[in-house]
Amino acid sequence: MTYSPKTFNLPTLSGISEKQVSVHLGLYEGYVKHTNLIMEKIKALKDADAEGNAYLIAELRRRFGFEFDGMRMHEHYFEQLEHGAKELNTESKLAMAAAEKYGEQGLVAHVKEVASSRGIGWGVVYVDPMIGSLHTVFVNDHELGQLAGLPIILALDLWEHAFMVDYVPATKKDYVDAFFANLNWEVVEKRFEDAMKMSAT
Repeated sequence: MTYSPKTFNLPTLSGISEKQVSVHLGLYEGYVKHTNLIMEKIKALKDADAEGNAYLIAELRRRFGFEFDGMRMHEHYFEQLEHGAKELNTESKLAMAAAEKYGEQGLVAHVKEVASSRGIGWGVVYVDPMIGSLHTVFVNDHELGQLAGLPIILALDLWEHAFMVDYVPATKKDYVDAFFANLNWEVVEKRFEDAMKMSAT
């Protein structure tokens, strides 16, 4: 079994150029390619000499999380930008959970605050279906620091490859503003509702 790059129905984005999107999609496709490559290499090494290649296989397995999580996080990212910007439904279950957790500050303001953390990585919003609460985390490396078992409902790529065609590091805030201007909140709301339904079954 191999993975194939997904095709995303992306409109023309406000504040994020077509060139930036093209560069970013190319990087995503690289993660897909290397996810498959690692699986192929592990199989070939095991078939040739599993015991003799044990060290090489172990190192490839350690690398697998970087490639796989890079692939999956970018799929979360681009899916949120499909079909044009849609505002958050203030009556949705997500909006209610966000109001309970973040109060007057609000979810967007809180994510922007987390995104302003120095460094590169991801701003990730999770839901814990066990208690119906949101958690917003700055994840430095996508294969490290994820909250185990929690569904991702929003993924904001803060690596420089996500914005350096259009913005410099000093203006990363403008890129974050552009991301939210293009965000399809219906995707985020659906992720939240699906996660909550799964916890109820």
